[in-house]
Amino acid sequence: MNAVYEKLKKCYEEIRKKTDFVPEIALVLGSGLGNFADNIEVEKVIDYRDIEGFPVSTAPGHAGQFICGTIGGRKIICMKGRIHYYEGYPITDVVLPARLMRLMGAKILFLTNASGGINPDFNIGDFMMITDHISSFVPNPLVGENIPELGERFPDMTSVYDPHLCDALKESAEESGIYLKEGTYVQTSGPSYESPAEIQMFKLMGADAVGMSSVVEAIAAHHAGMRVCGVSCVSNLAAGIADHKLSGQEVIDAGNAAAPMFNKLVINAIKRF
Repeated sequence: MNAVYEKLKKCYEEIRKKTDFVPEIALVLGSGLGNFADNIEVEKVIDYRDIEGFPVSTAPGHAGQFICGTIGGRKIICMKGRIHYYEGYPITDVVLPARLMRLMGAKILFLTNASGGINPDFNIGDFMMITDHISSFVPNPLVGENIPELGERFPDMTSVYDPHLCDALKESAEESGIYLKEGTYVQTSGPSYESPAEIQMFKLMGADAVGMSSVVEAIAAHHAGMRVCGVSCVSNLAAGIADHKLSGQEVIDAGNAAAPMFNKLVINAIKRF
């Protein structure tokens, strides 16, 4: 058996020892957005550390738990803390949680993250619906032997972000009184922030926001047949645009400040999916 798939199957067997929960929707919470999990009617909480072989979150503000429960009657599994490539894990471990939630039954992956704003029309605290991505600066999670049990060898990436889910996000934003921006998100490896010259390069490439997550998860989930959507919270202005040095605490603080509006947006969207 493919070693990557074998590890995934073992993690699935481990989590099934702890719960028989079958989610409809998988939600990944980004930096500073973890408190959204308080909105879930919880049925089960599973620490990543209690799943043998599962990668553990080490990033600040990422609790490292699966929260299983319901929102508005919809069965949801929530990642309160994600795995980042910069933590030193192989890229296949970074996307293992998304694949695991797919095996558990989730058909939709809702990605959230904190990002640096590149688009000059963006301000701190804005929400950007991800309409496309640039993955050229991190390893592709599909490199290596294909796992046919998950998807085909050469998956098309023309429409990773499901148009119907995106419409639901727009409707949710309108209902919530939120001006939802739209744009292209570029993922870098981190953990260092980008240089001003790199930000200018990304801008020329068509990126509106930059961060250290989400794109590889979207690729793996799309490959596995999941419908994907994503919202990025602009937590800071990118290097060379901001007039001060960037810090991780700034990202967490901005996420906390945006939490009330973020909660409304996500809850209303989940009800519409």
